[in-house]
Amino acid sequence: MMKLKNKTVLITGGSSGIGLALSKVLIQKGNKVIICGKSNEKLLDAKKIMPQIITYQCDLSDSQQCSDLARKITAFHPDLNVLINNAAIVNKIDFIRDENVVELAEKEYQTNLVAPIRLIKLLYHNISAQDDSAIINITTGLIFAPRVIYPFYNSSKSALHSFTQTLRIRLKDEKTKVFEVMFPAVDTPWHKGTPPKIAISAEAAVSEMIKGLEKGNTEIKVGGAKMLYILSRLAPSFALRKVNEIQ
Repeated sequence: MMKLKNKTVLITGGSSGIGLALSKVLIQKGNKVIICGKSNEKLLDAKKIMPQIITYQCDLSDSQQCSDLARKITAFHPDLNVLINNAAIVNKIDFIRDENVVELAEKEYQTNLVAPIRLIKLLYHNISAQDDSAIINITTGLIFAPRVIYPFYNSSKSALHSFTQTLRIRLKDEKTKVFEVMFPAVDTPWHKGTPPKIAISAEAAVSEMIKGLEKGNTEIKVGGAKMLYILSRLAPSFALRKVNEIQ
């Protein structure tokens, strides 16, 4: 069971979508919430909605900016006890036809996989020194059945899923708990105005996430991610086909 009150929480990618919805809920529950994001404009907008939120501009795909963020958090927020690796980017591309795939892949892997690993490594000493501490990695139901239009997003999140499992085993005797939240399609700016018909609201996704965390579930499959997991086990070819038929 995880108590989501009176904590100091860092949420990456917290200025829009799921991160913003999550920030609102955690502030309402009495937590100190710190967010980072690439867009200073979006961070300022978040600050207008929630004046008490603490913001840092950071492009997590840049290793130096990522390390600088960790140093600032360590210096100014030594009471940090929850890290939520939520930030992610996606490139909807044709791997064969797109001439810039390698460059896109590097940026996507740096943001979606390397940055969470780097932040965990740099902030673990601080986080683990606090009571009721936690590391929460956000992944996706697509780790069970990938979509062809998201070649790097699927694989970066699958790698983060694997890393999260091994980290949880490594820390099983430590007081810092490791959680993973697997989201389905969620109606956020991530989809650039064209979310799939099956997408749920960010508020609904966050509500289910919070319930799972409060129950102490270490792997939380939200909404359709749970069904996709079951389908991928019972009929993997069918699950893969259906995911790639989504409009």
